Amino acid sequence: MTKSQENVLLSMWVVALVATSGSLYFSEIRGYAPCELCWIQRIFMYPLVIVIGLAYVQKNVRIAATTLIFSIVGGGISLYHYGLQKLDSLAESAPSCGQVPCTGEYINYLGFITIPFLALTAFILIAGMGIYLLKSLKEEKQK
Repeated sequence: MTKSQENVLLSMWVVALVATSGSLYFSEIRGYAPCELCWIQRIFMYPLVIVIGLAYVQKNVRIAATTLIFSIVGGGISLYHYGLQKLDSLAESAPSCGQVPCTGEYINYLGFITIPFLALTAFILIAGMGIYLLKSLKEEKQK
């Protein structure tokens, strides 16, 4: 594993850790009850902290494929959730999300930064770094 790959793996772990810590902060400290879509996003983010952390310790960049799958699925859910919050056409047809509506916005910084937006940003960053790692592995094999 090259130093660049190691740094990217560490960066992926930091992003996953910050995203997980942020979601726990919003729910456990600020008292914001997560909706069902938030829970599903957590299902795809939380394991990344452990998986990427172990991959970093083991110097295993091949984990990039797994993280990419988790990030794409989780990011898709985040994008849909964000759309429910920001697009009237989606919000009107939003499914019932349990006790907490999925269209609710606990935060709305600068008019567009909501919790699903933050999750989407983290998933995109992790996916982008995962793609970089996969490309670097492919280049290593060609040498």
